Amino acid sequence: MDTYRIGDVTVQMECSGETLTKQAKPYRTEPLSPGDLPDINIDINSENLKSRKEKYPHLTLNEWEYVQTGFAFYRDILDYDGFGLHSSAVALENRAVLFSGSCGTGKSTHAGLWQQYFGKDKAVIVNDDKPVLRLVKGIFYAYGTPWSGKSTLNANIRVPLGAIVFLQQAKENHIRRLDSKEAIRMLVYQSLHPNNDLDKMNKLLTLIDALLQKTTVYQMDCNISLEAVKLAFDTINHERTEQR
Repeated sequence: MDTYRIGDVTVQMECSGETLTKQAKPYRTEPLSPGDLPDINIDINSENLKSRKEKYPHLTLNEWEYVQTGFAFYRDILDYDGFGLHSSAVALENRAVLFSGSCGTGKSTHAGLWQQYFGKDKAVIVNDDKPVLRLVKGIFYAYGTPWSGKSTLNANIRVPLGAIVFLQQAKENHIRRLDSKEAIRMLVYQSLHPNNDLDKMNKLLTLIDALLQKTTVYQMDCNISLEAVKLAFDTINHERTEQR
């Protein structure tokens, strides 16, 4: 098995398919010393992959490996104060802004507009589908991972979390800060977690509670335009300045 550094934890897994091999390459690191154990060991049984393929024939074994290893990582990262959030994460001025929401709301499109507005050299896509948010020494960071959905857009970097914005399509642009009750509901709904593991679920809820003590969460009704980018950026920057 090969060794990777993902989300500042050591992961061992064997990549067989083309997609996972390519996506994981930037995260590969030196093998562990004899006797050392990885933080996370991902061992996807080939027979399990084949049975999944038979149950869901529209996916290839390559695709199933990519999906199943991702599930395993996001499940186990909860043991290291981290969780995955369905979102597109953009790093700008050493702060990560995450755009989340239901399928089809334009998360990736909006992240791309940030790159168009600020330039790709300044606005970097951390992960276009499933970044990890991890609490490290009192600070939440957004991390890139190899698992970025259908997109190949991810970077092996970590950036302090600045804000989370839930998108909703609308004709006019409007943004508001969510209260804790609203934010918790949306964060839980869009997070990646095992459905039948009470211990993992409790860890997720504890992390979300800690995140809300440090991070502002918004809902933005928007028409996916450069004007929406400016509204989001100005609002987040204004509130961050006021909090200092």
